[in-house]
Amino acid sequence: MTDHELVVLYEKGNDSAFDVLLARHQAYIYSYILFLVKDSDTANDFFQDTFQRAIIAIRSHKYQTSGKFSAWLTRIAHNLIIDKSRESETTCTVREDLVKPKTLNSLQLSEATREDEIIDSQTRESIRRLLDYLPEPQREVILLRFYDDLSFKEIAQQTGVSINTALGRVHYALINLRKIIGNKQISLAV
Repeated sequence: MTDHELVVLYEKGNDSAFDVLLARHQAYIYSYILFLVKDSDTANDFFQDTFQRAIIAIRSHKYQTSGKFSAWLTRIAHNLIIDKSRESETTCTVREDLVKPKTLNSLQLSEATREDEIIDSQTRESIRRLLDYLPEPQREVILLRFYDDLSFKEIAQQTGVSINTALGRVHYALINLRKIIGNKQISLAV
């Protein structure tokens, strides 16, 4: 089957079609990313983000069939890397001798206080309780991703599903959590 045919099948809900696309293009996309970033951990993160964006775009019917699928994936990866490098470029250091003393005593520049840590802990616990409203597969991937800090590859291996399925479950779990928070009119901000 062509890439276009597989995309159409995946768009209609056939998850195994995306597994074929992933298997077909993963080596090339990973190599491209690794060539640009020169670090395997960073390349893995960009690789996962690339396919997560692809899944979201296809399932949202935003994939345009102009050109090759591999070129589209490469463009997503390239844009992610460029965006990240722009974020890094805006980071700068401040020389203390050139800044007014009040500026460096600002709360925004200070380390987290005990109160901040308590608020953060309470927010994480509130979200943890909301996970009970999710279906078990979605709850499991959220816990593994955000509480155990596993990569999507590790989640897929641990749960026995494809990376595509793990990505999809996280995506839908986050959508469901937003709905639950909205329906219950919960405010997580302090």
